[in-house]
Amino acid sequence: MGESPKEKEARGRQASIEGFANEKIICGLLMKKYGNVSMVDLPLSSYDMTLVNKLKDGSEDIIRIQSKTATKSVPFTGGGRGGVERIQISGIKTYVQSPKRSDCVVGIHFEDGEPVLYFVPTFLIAELKSRKGEQAKSISINKIKPLKNNYEILEKCKDRDFVIKKAKEYEILPKFHNSVLL
Repeated sequence: MGESPKEKEARGRQASIEGFANEKIICGLLMKKYGNVSMVDLPLSSYDMTLVNKLKDGSEDIIRIQSKTATKSVPFTGGGRGGVERIQISGIKTYVQSPKRSDCVVGIHFEDGEPVLYFVPTFLIAELKSRKGEQAKSISINKIKPLKNNYEILEKCKDRDFVIKKAKEYEILPKFHNSVLL
């Protein structure tokens, strides 16, 4: 027998709590490493936080980050609502993250109770396709092991050529992949 409405609501509330908590954990971990990281308090924004990356020449680059809870995969979709809001709000338009919306999706996964971060640049997301040939909505963490705690990928997530080269090197994309973003 399926879940009762109360059980569904309780599961949704817990998922919402975990999502908010994980967002703050990601922000805290990035803040410890980079210093200048901030949560975004913009209700219509397609990203959760910004990171100011200091470049070698002394200039700064702002990276827009979307945080996601990753259990078995890192989801790329946004615009929907979890928990109770999902039941109450109709007509929500979901979307897949892209370079127009954010620069990097950061998936948080827990291994033996410890958080690990998977950095998935939106330039890579735009290149990923599902088995049906459609835009991928997630990727298994088993397929992106080289992106785990790979801060170089985060720091260079806005360099499309670097991202595609590394994705091929890590065998996330086929060696002879032709970019859709040319």
